[in-house]
Amino acid sequence: MNAIKTVFLMSLMMALFLLVGYSIGGNSGMTIAFIFSLAMNFGSYWFSDKIVLSMYRAKQITRSEAPKFYDMVERLAQNANLPMPKVYIINDPTPNAFATGRNPQNAAVAATTGILQSLNDEEIAGVMAHELAHIKNRDILISTIAATLVGTISYIAHMAGWFAMLGRGNDRDNGGAIGSLLLIILSPIIATMLQLAISRSREYMADEGGARISRNPLALANALAKISRSNQIQHMRNVEPATAHMFIVSPLFGGIGKLFSTHPPIEERIKRLQKLAAGRI
Repeated sequence: MNAIKTVFLMSLMMALFLLVGYSIGGNSGMTIAFIFSLAMNFGSYWFSDKIVLSMYRAKQITRSEAPKFYDMVERLAQNANLPMPKVYIINDPTPNAFATGRNPQNAAVAATTGILQSLNDEEIAGVMAHELAHIKNRDILISTIAATLVGTISYIAHMAGWFAMLGRGNDRDNGGAIGSLLLIILSPIIATMLQLAISRSREYMADEGGARISRNPLALANALAKISRSNQIQHMRNVEPATAHMFIVSPLFGGIGKLFSTHPPIEERIKRLQKLAAGRI
């Protein structure tokens, strides 16, 4: 099913590229956009994980550099019957984490230094088990591709705005400028709605899967509460909105981040984990 969703997402994003290209340069613009979208789809499939990790300057670690954390991830991966993922640390005091990669054989998990400093061992294990559940459920490819393409389409729509303001004579005569402006407005909205649709239901599944992998639903529930509170008090540095759906807890709070939240309510996620711990799920 995720393979079908991935193809659908990439096809839809390609269509958005073509529409934006046509609004900027007519048939010539659409041709250029088609070539660019093919390159983007290829790059997002093979390199989107590296792009996202580089956005946050994540550093890959070995067992010798962080033996306790590395061993924890390895043990949890064995519990989940998964290959050992690459392990990264992001130098940021706000606790958060995400998983990326195109498949379980080429996966990575990343955690901020804030996770390692503010959560206890059981809570950290719950968080990393959640991320491994994303890998096991094969969510990571579609999630990472979405992050890359949503960011790109939003950028292109922004550039299209400059072209629309400059205007093209023929477009103004035939109403094309109005269509261009509508497209500029709708493209990032459509991209964001796709981002929301991809993310919210996956988090419930990863919470349940992570609780079973770590065998401690309440530890994950406690971790979610702590991470949520910390992110409201102190935001992560240099957060890319296009990647917000990848994190275990949204790093965007308030304003637009609240209106278009990529995650289900923390309170509901905690309630589900508590029911799981009580054997009611």
